[in-house]
Amino acid sequence: MLKNVKNEISAIMDELLAAAKLKEGDLFVAGCSTSEVLGERIGTASDAELGSVIFETVFQKLKEKGVFLAAQGCEHINRALVVERELALKRGYEIVNVVPRLHAGGAFSMAAYKGMKDPVMVETVRAQAGIDIGDTFIGMHLVAVVSPVRLKMKKLGNAHVTAARTRPRYVGGPRAEYDAALK
Repeated sequence: MLKNVKNEISAIMDELLAAAKLKEGDLFVAGCSTSEVLGERIGTASDAELGSVIFETVFQKLKEKGVFLAAQGCEHINRALVVERELALKRGYEIVNVVPRLHAGGAFSMAAYKGMKDPVMVETVRAQAGIDIGDTFIGMHLVAVVSPVRLKMKKLGNAHVTAARTRPRYVGGPRAEYDAALK
């Protein structure tokens, strides 16, 4: 099963990254319920090994593009996110004191905390794109305006998968012109 999940998340990330058109230094938010991937109710069957496989695959894909990851924890840690300290300091994010665990944060954020070079936790970010595996509700961490990315694969294991990218808001009136490259 782990090999299938790794292959599936790899394909999902390739498709999403192609659609999102992220630039080096952008931020990508990911929320993941390993319980849902396993076909169980969110928060009831967290799996550390599965969380590690998903994290490592997502993290590597983003690293290849020079994109930062924010790994969202569950509601038991107020959906706080694991990010690299470098990013938190660069963007002025307030660092909070919590360490994700299997049933308070979840397997994915726990794997991120263990797998990042210098991880810290923050309460809020504004990411340019993201993926939600198992209906973990990442929307609060995306920059407005959010556009859905319709993926070919709608599930990872048994978990519902949604994805999004963002674009700058349109401002102005009838005389305004817009940069087509930013759509």
